Amino acid sequence: MLPSRPTPAPSTIFPERLKAARNLRGLNQDQLAERSGLKSSAISHFETANRKPSFDNLRRLADALGVTTDYLLGRADDPEGYAATSDPLYRDVQRLNKKNRDLASQIIRSLAFPSEDEG
Repeated sequence: MLPSRPTPAPSTIFPERLKAARNLRGLNQDQLAERSGLKSSAISHFETANRKPSFDNLRRLADALGVTTDYLLGRADDPEGYAATSDPLYRDVQRLNKKNRDLASQIIRSLAFPSEDEG
C-alpha cells in the first residue's frame, strides 16, 4: 500500500476555495457579502485567512455561492458537483422507493417541460 499524501488543513484551503468559488460565480466581495448576509469586510478577512468563518457563516457562504461546505473546506474538488448533493429536492427524491421516484420524475418533467397547448 502506498503512503497517502498529507492533506492540507481546511483552514489553509478555505481562503483559496472561497475566492475561487466567488470568481467562478462572477461575484465581487460586496456582491457575495450581500448574497450571504455578511459584511464585505468579513469576506475579505476570510479570503486573506485573517479570520475563519463560524459554522453558520460557512453555510451562508456555501449557499450564496451554490457550492457545498465540503468544497469550501477542501473535502470535495468539484465546485459544480454541488447541485446533486445540496439541492433539497434531490436529497428528498433519493429517499423515495423506485415507484415513488418514477412518479416524482414524471411530475418534475411535466413541470419543467409543459406542453405548448396547455399554456
